[in-house]
Amino acid sequence: MMTEDKFYLTMLGTGQATVTKCYNTCFVFSEKEQCFLVDAGGGNQILRILEEQGIGLAQIHDLFLTHTHSDHILGAIWVIRMIGQLMLRGTYAEDFRIYACKEAMEDLQTICGIVLEPKIMALFGNRMHLIVLRDGESYSILHRTVTFFDILSTKRVQYGFAIEEERLLFCGDEPLKKELYGRAKGCRYLLHEAFCLYSEREQFKPYEKHHGTVKDACVMAEENKVENLILMHTEDSHIQERKERYREEGQQFFSGNLLVPDDGERILISAVQ
Repeated sequence: MMTEDKFYLTMLGTGQATVTKCYNTCFVFSEKEQCFLVDAGGGNQILRILEEQGIGLAQIHDLFLTHTHSDHILGAIWVIRMIGQLMLRGTYAEDFRIYACKEAMEDLQTICGIVLEPKIMALFGNRMHLIVLRDGESYSILHRTVTFFDILSTKRVQYGFAIEEERLLFCGDEPLKKELYGRAKGCRYLLHEAFCLYSEREQFKPYEKHHGTVKDACVMAEENKVENLILMHTEDSHIQERKERYREEGQQFFSGNLLVPDDGERILISAVQ
């Protein structure tokens, strides 16, 4: 169980939808014994990963779903199921809040209605609060102001967020649109997708999938004077050399601190004052 008096980002997974050598991109922010989970990957491996990271389900009181692609939402069904069981046993002390845009929330409820028991579903609207987001709305999570926004995806509706006090921006699993560059200007941390190396774009064809490359992310971050760029949602063909190879390409275009985390890696965002 995490009890440190610091604000951490822990990468539970760093891969795109079809990876097999790492887990789908999802992560958790933690402060003391409280956690904010962002997506949950594509399966019940999320339960093992949380256990390996020493994160108890009873510590998670906030879950944000970016959108309803399978590699982001299906793991959330398992989290909801297990937290629901804890509630029914009387071993989950507080309420559980789920944040998503209207489309994602409707899809989540449909899937849960098919696969979860009625006694779990009965917790929705009771101790499980379904918070439907609108563009630009802010909520207090882990004693910080989290502002959610539409990333302007041309696929499914997808949201990202900013943690205002930390000057941290997460723009989902698509490249940050130019219309949203104002949100990234001078930010301290930017969590951004990088489907593959620019040098391997012909092999992985990121643009066909509405994704970008390491070079693309780094050029954008340099233009917006980002301090720390964290790359995620990648392919996994050379997972052992990914950190080195991505940094080698990225540092040609980005002068700030470039982070290419592995699954399970923790990043200190700030010490609690």
